[in-house]
Amino acid sequence: MTNTKRSVTGTAPLLGTHALNRATLGRQLLLRPAPLSVTAAVEHLLGLQAQNVKPPYYALAARLDGFTPEALSRPMADREVVRIVTMRSTIHTHTADDCLTLRPLAQPARDRELVTFRAGLAGVDLDRLAGLARDLVEAEPRTMKQLREALLREWPDADPQALAVAARCRLPLVQVTPRGLWERSGQVSLTTAEHWLGRPAEPAPTPDAVVLRYLAAFGPASVKDMQTWAGMTRLRDAFERLRPHLVTFRDESGVELFDLPDAPRPGPDTPAPPRFLPEFDNLLLSHADRTRVVPPAYRGRSWKGNLAYRTLLVDGFLAGLWRLEEDALVIEPFGRLTRGQREEVTAEGERMLRVMHPRASYDIRFGVVRT
Repeated sequence: MTNTKRSVTGTAPLLGTHALNRATLGRQLLLRPAPLSVTAAVEHLLGLQAQNVKPPYYALAARLDGFTPEALSRPMADREVVRIVTMRSTIHTHTADDCLTLRPLAQPARDRELVTFRAGLAGVDLDRLAGLARDLVEAEPRTMKQLREALLREWPDADPQALAVAARCRLPLVQVTPRGLWERSGQVSLTTAEHWLGRPAEPAPTPDAVVLRYLAAFGPASVKDMQTWAGMTRLRDAFERLRPHLVTFRDESGVELFDLPDAPRPGPDTPAPPRFLPEFDNLLLSHADRTRVVPPAYRGRSWKGNLAYRTLLVDGFLAGLWRLEEDALVIEPFGRLTRGQREEVTAEGERMLRVMHPRASYDIRFGVVRT
């Protein structure tokens, strides 16, 4: 730890907040529309957080050139991408390959999560539970209610919710379609990833390999940043093993940041067009220090309790919220926008609406943030 501190306060170049912002936006495909397929983008981004059905669609609409909702629905229906609990114990949309590898990587965190439910699982053989749950969901997809009721018949004295959580933690359960399809989504029904994809799970990638992918999508970043993204601990050793192959910087607080030597790091004056992001966008959730995107004055304003709002970026930083009403896109800036910024935000809002709701008609209105 002492050596790390010397490198940070010594020779590591400084990356100011704006330079860090532009580098991150570039990795996140948010500086300019990327000419990538949906599966290539989802792979590059290491998945898209997806507690709800719509956020991944809006996330890709903000990032990809020529995106349409069907461009995600189609590979989801074809089982090329899936919805599964992985990082941070939250549902993500992953490619099939990442589903079969990143879910095993997250298994230690799922095991730790299960410890908090041990009181409700007294007397439950978890290996037997996993086997029984696998048989049930592979015979036919089950809702969590159906799975919970079936397991409760075997362990009537256990806590029903704990039984369902145990099944989710011990097994790689994917949400089968039509859940997740644009404007065709259904209730959550589950089966195993292996059964849905027709192939076995693969060994988890090494932490070193995932560090490199994380930096490609979210860097430059600190060890704590990646641990926040992954919901994992003890990743310092992986960064240290990779140190000879990485470059290091320091942020304005003196924290050491790692990066890939050849990764793009656009200058701090690089234009950053407005972007309409969904609730739970990875950009706002994948670093311990979010000041690279969230100005300190706006910290906590994209959340209320457990509710996340749809967010607006202006000049690369969080600048307000947005929502769709029956007949309008309502934009709620946190502060005053210049005339030029309002025009750019309006143009981006019109583009987003053409992509996501081509058959609908919406006015665009600027309002005041409701708290």
